[in-house]
Amino acid sequence: MARPYSQDMRIRVVRIVEGGRSARSTAKLFSVSASSAVKWVQRWRRVGSVAPNPVRGHRRPVLEGHAEWILRLVEAKPDLPLEEIRAELGKRGVSASIGTIWNFFDRRKISFKKKSVRQRAEPRRRRRSARHMEG
Repeated sequence: MARPYSQDMRIRVVRIVEGGRSARSTAKLFSVSASSAVKWVQRWRRVGSVAPNPVRGHRRPVLEGHAEWILRLVEAKPDLPLEEIRAELGKRGVSASIGTIWNFFDRRKISFKKKSVRQRAEPRRRRRSARHMEG
């Protein structure tokens, strides 16, 4: 992850913009993106500080609060596809993508393997070719 710009640079950009220059031209002067300069000035005017927000960690998984219910659902219906689990979660008011549900099961080392009872369709056998008629 990239580091935030220095506090000194942020303050210098804001001072020049407050002095009357546009944020976009000041951004070019300091070789930063225009959006960064605009956001620093907005933050300065709103909060009075240009300090970067603290770096946040990972979000807590969305489905952890529903873990017990999901595991009971899968225990009751082990062949339930992820899309149907998603639909069941939707009925409970929980919005989750297929990837989120997949990660939920992956963290618990739960996989959905095909049962040994389900055999693949056998390959087509080559038939003997018809006998040629001898003339």
